[in-house]
Amino acid sequence: MDKAKLIWFNGNIIPWEDANIHVMSHILHYGSGVFEGIRCYKIKNSSAIFRLDEHIDRLFNSAALYGIKIPFSKKSITNGCTNIIKKNNLEECYIRPIAFYGYDTLGVNPKECPINIAIGVFHWGEYLGDGALEKGVNVTISKWKKFHYTSMPSTAKGCGQYVNSMLAVEDAKRRGFDEAILLNQEGNISEGSGQNIFYISNNTLFTNDEKSSILLGITRDSIIQISKDLNYEVIIKNIKQEDLLNADEVFFTGTASEVTPICKIDQELINYGKPGEITLKLQKKYFEAIHGKYSKFSAWLTSI
Repeated sequence: MDKAKLIWFNGNIIPWEDANIHVMSHILHYGSGVFEGIRCYKIKNSSAIFRLDEHIDRLFNSAALYGIKIPFSKKSITNGCTNIIKKNNLEECYIRPIAFYGYDTLGVNPKECPINIAIGVFHWGEYLGDGALEKGVNVTISKWKKFHYTSMPSTAKGCGQYVNSMLAVEDAKRRGFDEAILLNQEGNISEGSGQNIFYISNNTLFTNDEKSSILLGITRDSIIQISKDLNYEVIIKNIKQEDLLNADEVFFTGTASEVTPICKIDQELINYGKPGEITLKLQKKYFEAIHGKYSKFSAWLTSI
C-alpha cells in the first residue's frame, strides 16, 4: 500500500502509524464493521471526490443495517474525507472510510464495544492490474457462491462479508485468472469479488439488482445514468451464465475497478477477446464525468 503520512482517526488527524487498535478488538474476530471505497481525481487545476455524498450515505445505511451507530454526523465524515486529502497534499487518491467495533467484549454480541471511525487515503492504480482498463481482463466463474441477501445484507458494505469475496478471488488468482465472478444461491450471476457486472447484447445494456445478492454500486448507478443519457436502453434482470457467454460485450464496474472490460470468461472469448466498442465508449464518458468534463453530471463532484 502506498500509504499517506496522516490518517483521520476518531475525529483527529494523526500520523498513519499511530492509528492502532487492540488485537482483541471485536472487528478482528467477527468482521463487525462497515466501510466505503471512494476516489478523488485530479481535475483541471484542482481535485474532486466522485459522488462523495452518495458514498457517505451508503456508509451510514450499511451501519444502520448492522446496528452500528456512527458517533459522527455525515457532514463530519465528508469533511474528514476532504480534510485528510488536503493534509496529505494529495491530488488523486483512494479514500477508505471504515466504522467498526473496537475493544470491550469478545462475545458475538458487541454490547458496549466502542465504535471507531477511520478515514485512510492512499494511491491505488488500476485495481485489476496495469493495462486492465485498456486491454480487459480474464475471469472465471467461481466455485464459491455469493451469500444470499436473506442471510446477510448484500446491499451493505460489511467487512465480514468480504471473506466470501476473498475466497473467490484467491482461488481465481491461483488458477491464473484476473478476477472471479460469483453465482448466487439460485445459480444466476451475482457479481465479481468487488464489482458489479454489465453485459451488452444488440446495443442494449443488461445488469442485475439486489435480488441477485449484489451491492448496489455507485459506479453501477453512474453507468446506468450515463448509458441512458447516451440513449442506450438499460434492462435490469436476472443474469444467467449463458447470457454472459453469448453477450457482445461484458464489463465490470466499481470504484476501484472503474469500468473494466471482460474479454474472456473461463475458456470463452468475449468479443473475440477484445474490449467492446460500447464498453470503451461508456468508459470514456465515465472518465469524462469523474474528471469534470461531462457537464450534465458535474454535481457528482465535490471539489477539494
